[in-house]
Amino acid sequence: MEIAVKAADRGARRRAKERWDSIAKPLGSLGVLEEMVITMAGVQGTENVRLDPAKAVVMCGDHGVVAQGVTQCESDVTAKCAAEIAMGRSNVNAMAEVFGIDVMAVDMGIKNRPDCERLIDRSLGQGTADFTLGPAMERRAAQKAIETGICIAGELKAQGVRLLMTGEMGIGNTTSAAALASVMLGMEPEKVTGRGAGLDREGLSRKIAAVKRAIEVNRPDPQDPVGLLAKLGGFEIGGMTGLFLGCACYGMTAVADGVISAAAAALAAGIEPGCADYILGSHCSGEPAARGLLEKAGLLTAIDAGLRLGEGTGGVLLYPLLKGALAVYENSHRFEETGIERYVELK
Repeated sequence: MEIAVKAADRGARRRAKERWDSIAKPLGSLGVLEEMVITMAGVQGTENVRLDPAKAVVMCGDHGVVAQGVTQCESDVTAKCAAEIAMGRSNVNAMAEVFGIDVMAVDMGIKNRPDCERLIDRSLGQGTADFTLGPAMERRAAQKAIETGICIAGELKAQGVRLLMTGEMGIGNTTSAAALASVMLGMEPEKVTGRGAGLDREGLSRKIAAVKRAIEVNRPDPQDPVGLLAKLGGFEIGGMTGLFLGCACYGMTAVADGVISAAAAALAAGIEPGCADYILGSHCSGEPAARGLLEKAGLLTAIDAGLRLGEGTGGVLLYPLLKGALAVYENSHRFEETGIERYVELK
């Protein structure tokens, strides 16, 4: 699987930094948002950064590990929620409509696909296998999932999309994310496994035990991201991994959402480290693995609100913050226009 990632434009990044520093305000006073605008300048190859068109892509897939009692609900909820997203009636749709962001839902491997024409069919199977018994999928399926995400990114680039928000829907996928995090971060399952959609104490114990068994059975190599995805991942996680890589290949800015999206971003950075220059982190999820995965992927976040809704909602909520930052970046008064003495960076 060959991936050609062009380096972000350092000249555009430098000019964006100079523009920020020319604004009559304390240096760096919009914090991470300034860094995000600079990142987008590098992606777009110009200091004249634009957000629109923006698109949210929600990858959907089921996980065989649900059989181990690691979730509150059964896998059929994935199909129901995927259809609701595709039809524009779910949580992410309500948020996205406020900001004029289009949402698409993709079936990467739902167990029982719903009868919904608007749900894009890129299915690789009826969910993954139970990874406590062996690999979640074959290696070639993991590669296909990544390639599918890259292709979707290319299609959206051809439509003019500049900002791509990643999201997911898949019952059981926080268990997969915890297993991936345990291996990638070198941390014990107890430290990275959370309650997901709301497990009780017994449910959390089953979930931790499932993560432990999956790692013991599959013996994944942390230096082999594709193999790691095949052994412990999900079709929708592979699809998101491809979205991140595809944005880096085609010159778009990608936005990571919660812990599952962060796991995909970390996998993508493991496959091609240069793709981190094309990704923004929206928020730090309330799941315990989130911060470590974001650091592994080299991502900063602008929102720390204990979010754990998924569906790309965190990425959508980042949009108005970026919009506000760009308003200052483009329209605020400059030191040279006001006669105010320019701030200097103190060492």
